[in-house]
Amino acid sequence: MRHKAYVPGVALLAALVVGGCSADGGGDANGADSKPGTPTVSPAPPGRYATLPSPCRAVPRTTLNDLLPGAAELPQDQREKVFRGSAAVTYDTDRKVGCSWKADAPNATRSLVIDFERVVSYDPAVSDDDRADTVYEKRKKAAGLSSPTAPAADAAATTGSGDKEEEEEDKEKGEGDGKATDTASPSSSATSGGGGDDASDGTPGSGTPGSGDPEDALPSRLLDNLGDAAFLQDLPKGADSTAQNHTVSVVFRTSNVVVTVRYAEQPALITQRPDGRELQEKAQALARKLAEKLSE
Repeated sequence: MRHKAYVPGVALLAALVVGGCSADGGGDANGADSKPGTPTVSPAPPGRYATLPSPCRAVPRTTLNDLLPGAAELPQDQREKVFRGSAAVTYDTDRKVGCSWKADAPNATRSLVIDFERVVSYDPAVSDDDRADTVYEKRKKAAGLSSPTAPAADAAATTGSGDKEEEEEDKEKGEGDGKATDTASPSSSATSGGGGDDASDGTPGSGTPGSGDPEDALPSRLLDNLGDAAFLQDLPKGADSTAQNHTVSVVFRTSNVVVTVRYAEQPALITQRPDGRELQEKAQALARKLAEKLSE
């Protein structure tokens, strides 16, 4: 009888010990599961471009010959100086670079400015591409071209990271010497109105025609098949501080880089009129070459 009573007691004690250990283990597991975990958030993908091309070497010599006809008439040493261009002052060549050229001809002076800006998002939830799209949309709006839909990254502009990006952008503009970095931005000279809705290529847009003649109507407009998004801003005579100066700006975005091409003509005589259609065609052609160069 003693032997039979003792065995169940031992079994009961063993069961209690095993149960207690199981209970402790379960408590640890439940405790770990009950702790609020940190959600795993995948950071937004970086932009395609981590560097920028050398701006003063981005335009082929043959293209410069075409865009700056006055340079061909200069002595060789002066011609070489014109073709070298003048680099914009910048303190971060991985973020913003620019170059400008200018040549005088007997009948007119032509100038060219190109600007590359690589946009970086400081918000891990917003990609570099989305942040660059916000920068592009801001410039397009400043050019007087309305956007049919607000970009998805507009909200980033109101966050702390967006403010930091804009502060750096404004600081960079202030550091430049005004040759390329400042003058290349269409927002600094966006004075075109919304009078022209029928673009020469059939794309709806807005802008001020080159003159009162229908054949010279060259409105600002959105462009197709150029980067991820692009627009053209036309500033004909009387639209800026120089009465006879005619300026065309083409701005496009490809991934996280925003590129500006600014091409202008200043006639030698007030009776001369720049060919705005030619300026637009050449500015667009150069913009497409730069987009191809970035894609290499």
